[in-house]
Amino acid sequence: MSATVLIDYGAGNLRSVANALHSLDAEVLIVSKGDDFPEHPARVILPGVGSFGDSMEELTRRNLADPVRRAIAAGVPFLGICVGYQLLFEGSEESPGIVGLGVLKGQVKRFLPGKKIPHMGWNAVCPTHSDHPCWHGLEKNPYFYYVHSYFPDPVDKGIIAATTEYEETFAAAVIRDHLWAVQFHPEKSQDSGLQLLRNFLVQ
Repeated sequence: MSATVLIDYGAGNLRSVANALHSLDAEVLIVSKGDDFPEHPARVILPGVGSFGDSMEELTRRNLADPVRRAIAAGVPFLGICVGYQLLFEGSEESPGIVGLGVLKGQVKRFLPGKKIPHMGWNAVCPTHSDHPCWHGLEKNPYFYYVHSYFPDPVDKGIIAATTEYEETFAAAVIRDHLWAVQFHPEKSQDSGLQLLRNFLVQ
C-alpha cells in the first residue's frame, strides 16, 4: 500500500498532522485499532499530545503497541512526534511505573527545576548530522515549534540527530535507520515542518 499510516489513539494533534500530510498530497490512512493496522504499511507516523502514561495505556488498549513495534522492527519508515517520540523509550518520569514501547533504550526526563514549563514556542534546532536526508532543504539551524515539559534521554547518544537549548541541552530528534522521531511539532512549524514531513515521505 502507498498510504502513510497515521495512528489514532486520541492524540490531540492527529488532525493537524493529517492536514499537513494532505497539503503535501500524501495519501493518509488513519488507524485507530490494531485489527485495522495493515500488514505491510508504506510508512507510519505516531503523533502525540498529552501525558506519557495516558498515551501508552490508550495505545495498549487499542492493541496498537505491538503493531507499532513490529513495523519498526521490519524497517518500515517511522516518524514519532512529541509524545509519539517519547513513547518509543522505556519509561518516563511523568508516569512512573508505566512501561513505554521500549524500541529505544533510555528514559524520558523532566526539565530541571526552576525554569518555566512547558517549553512552548519556537526554538532553534541544531542538527548533529546535517547531511542526513531528514534535514534536506532546511536552514542550518531551523526553527521548530515546541510544547513539552519532558524530553527523552537516549542511552545511545549516537542516535541523537539534533539538539535544542532550553537552559539545558536536550535531544530534539533521534534517527536510527528508518526510524525518525522529533520532540517538536512539524505540523505546527510552517515551512520548516512541511519540509521535514516532505523529506520523511520520500525516504
